[in-house]
Amino acid sequence: MRTALVLVFAGLVTACGTTAPLTPPEGASLPPAPYGATTEPSAQELLRRGALAAPERSVELRRRSEERQDDPFDLPPE
Repeated sequence: MRTALVLVFAGLVTACGTTAPLTPPEGASLPPAPYGATTEPSAQELLRRGALAAPERSVELRRRSEERQDDPFDLPPE
């Protein structure tokens, strides 16, 4: 019974997210435009991550054990 109540409460808490677009608080403004930009970016443009900030993962699964190649930079500490 207690587990069911916890699950219902967790479902209610996760379902109360807002769907309105983001805006700066009252009396505040967005950061200034980057140097050289002709227009000031919107809040959604500022939240968008570039390819370097969130690179795609390469999913290369190993099918069987393989010997590692010799690493010339794997040196013992001095």
